[in-house]
Amino acid sequence: MSEKQKLVATIEARMTSTRFPGKVLEPICGVPSLEFMIRRVRQSSLVDEVVVACTVNSEDDPIAALCRKLSCGCHRGSEDDVLDRVLQAAKACGATAIVELTGDCPFVDPMVIDEVVRLYQGQKVDYASNVVERSFPDGFDVQVFSVENLERVSALTKDPIDRVHVSSYFYRPGSPFSRATLTAPPEVHWPELGLTLDEPDDYRLLCAIADELDQPLEKFTVLDVVRLLRRRPELLALNEHVRRKTLEEG
Repeated sequence: MSEKQKLVATIEARMTSTRFPGKVLEPICGVPSLEFMIRRVRQSSLVDEVVVACTVNSEDDPIAALCRKLSCGCHRGSEDDVLDRVLQAAKACGATAIVELTGDCPFVDPMVIDEVVRLYQGQKVDYASNVVERSFPDGFDVQVFSVENLERVSALTKDPIDRVHVSSYFYRPGSPFSRATLTAPPEVHWPELGLTLDEPDDYRLLCAIADELDQPLEKFTVLDVVRLLRRRPELLALNEHVRRKTLEEG
């Protein structure tokens, strides 16, 4: 019998964001954004543990303090070598596979996490995600791969772009790794919609959405969000001017 696999969700977070410093602790419905996200990720039925991967910088001490309060794992590593930070965070938890998440996606849907994990496990690929061929709104991003393969990537590349963006080597042209993409169903297909927490105006939109939804914070889905914004398109004016980074930019 094979050893049980341990699936760990890593959340990359730091206080020194260039465009919006301290964003991961800005409150959404009275709850720090990062706590909001941790509570949602913990609703996944397939993730065994959640760990926050922050930096050793003193600026990130409040992130570590929040994790202690929430009894959530926290691993501190290099600010620039995010790949190694995530890898070491996962290994510290005894993970065999990683669900890579970023702290600028507080609305990430636990059901979408589970769908990407099932795709990864069912198709037995090296890498599964819903981001390489985008169909979901930006901000519901999930990537899954094994610790063993991330160790391989770490040995294969010292390119600063790969070290910052963690998983870019998996989907670059000519990559030796197999991959699968989860495609959004028609009712939530909206790849142009930006719901990442990058700038203050994104924060205003996310707060407005959370205030409007008649759902517990841990329970609302991507479908609930899309339905709300179809019904209240005027809310989109709050962040329509914000430029989104490309996948290559991270």
